Amino acid sequence: MTSRKDIDDFLGLKRVAVVGVSRNPKDFSRSLFRELRARGYDAVPVNPAVSEVDGVRCFARLGDVTPPAGGALLMTSPSVTEEVVRECAAAQVGMVWMYRAVGAGAVSASAVAYCREQGIRAIEGECLFMFLPNTGLPHRIHGFVRKLFGKYPS
Repeated sequence: MTSRKDIDDFLGLKRVAVVGVSRNPKDFSRSLFRELRARGYDAVPVNPAVSEVDGVRCFARLGDVTPPAGGALLMTSPSVTEEVVRECAAAQVGMVWMYRAVGAGAVSASAVAYCREQGIRAIEGECLFMFLPNTGLPHRIHGFVRKLFGKYPS
């Protein structure tokens, strides 16, 4: 279960790997990547099919990121998430955010279990935009609705 403390601690990181950021400049993952960079995060793109994202060197694997990131935002399919959390453990990444807005997102039950076994703090399926200060209206509404239904992390 994701706690608000885990979310706040993740947002307190300065260097975050964005794993699965798309090569498509119009993709939602690129919007999130740009937003993190605009807010002063040292967001590092990770995608084996891309050499750079918005002028920033893109790494093929999480283990290649130097200096290492303190956390990883996973924008991957659940089957890829399982592989990536193993890379997180090997790279000593202590926090993982398995992004989800709708559907399964990046969340995988076996990946969450693996994180617990390895002592990696995992945020299981939240939209990062909902928790950023001064975020856009659609994201604030999303958070409000989640609160109404008792689904917002406390």
